[in-house]
Amino acid sequence: MIEEKKEVKASNEDKFHDRDNKISLEIFTDLDENIKCIEYLFHDCMDVVKREVNICKDAKFRIYGVYVDGLVNRDILENYLLSKVFEYKNLNGEVFDAKITPTKLVMQHFSATFDVKEVEGMDAMANAVLSGDSAIFVEGSKTGLVIATRGWPARGVSEPATESVVRGPRDGFTETIRFNTVLVRRRIRDTKLKIKMVSVGTRSRTDVAIVYVDDIVRPELVETVEKRIDKYVIDAIFDSGYIEQLIEDSWKSPFPQTQATERPDKFAASLLEGKVGILVDNSPFGIIVPATLNAYYQASEDYYQRWQIMTFTRILRYIVSFLSFALPGLYIATLNFQPQMLPTSFAISIAASREGITFSTVMEIIVMELIFELFREAGIRAPGAIGHVIGLVGGIVIGQAAVDANIISPMIIIIIAFTAICTFAIPDYSLTSAFRLIRYLFIAFSAVFGLYGFLIAALLVLTHLSSLESFGIPYLAPYNISDQNDSRDLKDTILRFPTFMQTTRPIFARHTQRTRLRVKSGINAQDVAPGPNSGVTNGQVKDKNNKNGGGE
Repeated sequence: MIEEKKEVKASNEDKFHDRDNKISLEIFTDLDENIKCIEYLFHDCMDVVKREVNICKDAKFRIYGVYVDGLVNRDILENYLLSKVFEYKNLNGEVFDAKITPTKLVMQHFSATFDVKEVEGMDAMANAVLSGDSAIFVEGSKTGLVIATRGWPARGVSEPATESVVRGPRDGFTETIRFNTVLVRRRIRDTKLKIKMVSVGTRSRTDVAIVYVDDIVRPELVETVEKRIDKYVIDAIFDSGYIEQLIEDSWKSPFPQTQATERPDKFAASLLEGKVGILVDNSPFGIIVPATLNAYYQASEDYYQRWQIMTFTRILRYIVSFLSFALPGLYIATLNFQPQMLPTSFAISIAASREGITFSTVMEIIVMELIFELFREAGIRAPGAIGHVIGLVGGIVIGQAAVDANIISPMIIIIIAFTAICTFAIPDYSLTSAFRLIRYLFIAFSAVFGLYGFLIAALLVLTHLSSLESFGIPYLAPYNISDQNDSRDLKDTILRFPTFMQTTRPIFARHTQRTRLRVKSGINAQDVAPGPNSGVTNGQVKDKNNKNGGGE
């Protein structure tokens, strides 16, 4: 029983919560005790609405409702829920069956209109209220009722801001997890698509959805994801980035080991490859695991356009990604240690542009890299259109002023600007951030050891990438030599083979579910294969059209 106290303080709640901030109280049969408990728990919570209603004209029993104003759908609450309550309030006592408990009776009355479930424990009731549902305590019952009335202001589905495409779907994830699960469910209309919901955060109790296709994913992968999410006790989860950092394999590596995306189509396609997706409430980014280096070079649009164009685009991405972190170091190593490798006219041009420059080449590049990082950060943090102005005008003005003042040579401006453009051509922002960091490694080694230092830095990065794993999958798969690799996976790497040739799922999927595309039974594959050997001639097509009454 709860003892009354004249003064209620925040510290009084400590005796109701355990170490993990869960409420250790059960629901009392005495409604007055439940009311006292709710008053203690929601003390000084002005947005929590509490109402006590007598059921029946003769006050046979009472109910007590609790909800958070702003988290519930006012239309449902006022036009449906309250009308049901008032119907009960005016009933006569003779209509009640003595064999039915009050809780069952109320549940039967509401279940025809609402999603109602019976719960045990004060913790479940309080969590439901804070999640936007309405809780009802019934006198004489040790269980409570939770009615689904969620309906808070939310941002609608809009185009992803970080993954734009020329051709493809325009919808993106939002901050509401239920909207996001619907976007995935629309794309995979399969009963084998499973969505497990867990709560993470002792204070925030954030909903986290673990999404996978049951017969495609490896069971051990799902188990590993669940264990890593459940490994830590944390106060709050405000974005999927928290989960990403808690479940990754190597926290020391600058390279991302999970893939974040705003696109439901990319998320759904990854699930059909045998990966596991993670959606976090209040975050518009879904997480995909496992992640390999090859996956960061793939964009959704790669599969919506012709394979020749997208193969060329992928080759270009790999080239510019290398230049994004290697070009400044390569310039330093060549200019300072091996200038004879440059064409004579080009070397003379560089020497002429550096006339009167007080700083060394290394110092010039480091200073300009830091200035560009400053512009990047200022452009992101500045409000609205001001950020674009800072990045554009600031870069032009300061760059030109530095050249005119003989502080920076024009070639350095070109190198840094080209490097920055290369980073924007990489589809994944997380990989871009890693390349921006290791760029300084190449600059440092090249400045000290020249081309040998450049090669040492490249070997260090390659060795590090070879040692990385993401949930048991080698980070460099399918390029590395491993017993898990399959040569068929190379059809969707640097070269994007035609869709009809990508018949198998990657190594992430179960071995028994590797096939994802095949010709229907009873159809000759040569008759439907694209190309001159398809088995169907133009004359046969015309004859068929004439038989069907068609023609030009």
